[in-house]
Amino acid sequence: MKRMNTDSIPDYFKQEEAPSPFRKQDERFEVVGLDIGTTKVVAIIGRKNQYGKIEILGYGKASNKGVKNGVVVNLTETVKAINEAVRKAEYNAKIQIKKVIVGIAGQHIRSIQTSEYIMREKPDEIISHEEVDKLINQVKRIHVEPGEKIIHALPQEFKVDDEGNIPDIPIGMAGTRLEANFHVVVGKIAAIQNLVRCVEMANLEVADITLEPLASAEAVLVDEEREGGTVLIDIGGGTTDIAIFKNNIIRHTAIIPYGGNIITKDIANGIYVLERNAERIKVKFGSAWPAEASDMDVVSIHGLPGRPPVEISFKSIARIIKARVEEIILMVDAEIRQYQEMNNDPVLLGGIVLTGGGSELKHLPQLVNLITGHYTRLGLPGQHLAGGTERDLISPKYATAIGLLIKGLANKKNYEYYEYEDENNATQKNIDKEEDMASVSTDPDNKTDQSTNQKIKKQRFSIFNTIMKFIDKLE
Repeated sequence: MKRMNTDSIPDYFKQEEAPSPFRKQDERFEVVGLDIGTTKVVAIIGRKNQYGKIEILGYGKASNKGVKNGVVVNLTETVKAINEAVRKAEYNAKIQIKKVIVGIAGQHIRSIQTSEYIMREKPDEIISHEEVDKLINQVKRIHVEPGEKIIHALPQEFKVDDEGNIPDIPIGMAGTRLEANFHVVVGKIAAIQNLVRCVEMANLEVADITLEPLASAEAVLVDEEREGGTVLIDIGGGTTDIAIFKNNIIRHTAIIPYGGNIITKDIANGIYVLERNAERIKVKFGSAWPAEASDMDVVSIHGLPGRPPVEISFKSIARIIKARVEEIILMVDAEIRQYQEMNNDPVLLGGIVLTGGGSELKHLPQLVNLITGHYTRLGLPGQHLAGGTERDLISPKYATAIGLLIKGLANKKNYEYYEYEDENNATQKNIDKEEDMASVSTDPDNKTDQSTNQKIKKQRFSIFNTIMKFIDKLE
């Protein structure tokens, strides 16, 4: 991604880049996912191990006060939170981070459906990747509202001449006209620029920007759910993000401008306590199902200085939570019904998958199931992670950051490939050096040993390369 000009940024915003004691991020196989949310910033650095699973090298988290409903409203606070999260991840991994993949959400995001086509110059030849890229780039030039920018142009079904509803890229087919339906995600330019500016002010480079529900889907959905039809609901601090998949294709996205923060505010206003105390109450004692709570269980909260503590029952807390959660779920249900009516698609076999920090509320899946009628489960981002990953990371609140990591690593090779390649290069240098020394030696036996060792090592590397090429073909 092109780096933004930051010359106009006041000096007091810019961060001095201190020398790092750690080695630099190796961009060949190391990727960093950066989730800049309404309540927190998460940075996770990882790589693929020899089995293709993701090995977490380090992560960091910091509270954030500079984002509201997914949009940056305070650059100073946001940059401070990014710096804190990234520094923690760097210290954890002993790696200096330079490039990050950033998640984007917020009420400024919208999606549109469109179709485009190109006429092929050589219809007798098979369709190439270059022609598909040309079609996608053509979609990225479609007209959008002033002040908006296309973030994603996601192809759905392709059509070649009269052959339609092709779910995969039609590489290998021939025809005169190449056409496709697209799901286009659009966002406000100012909001995107502010997000990028915050990252660059933290002395980082934006490698890519990804819509957060798409990233979360990478982390928590299984292939069968994408195929059969599933609604992903990512409940964050400021927004609730929706993504609907069917036949392995993204069909619908939407952003609802309410999240976990509004539930916290309702609790704070309902029992007259500070929001930070209300958040603790929600997390520790909250439930979305009042019938499971008791009037006999009571929590006492410290009030303002000089005032007596505030007491409230678990059932009263659950009633406050349920009222707001129902409102959010009804909005989600309206989006689902709108999609089903527009696409004549009444069956979603995968039901609903909840993720994000707000999804950890007790009994939330049961309430969602009751209101929508869809089977509901909690989505945990553990299926792609290597064994031995910290249990704290296998949590819905880290789904977006891990999903960004997964998307960034999709086109990367396993770490062991590069490790072996580096070792081979070092070995080859030693062989060359030994050959030079052997060339001036008069001992014929020594010369023979060096030549034999060289042949053996070259054979080993040749076998390794053959295996890796075979694996690449399978992928």
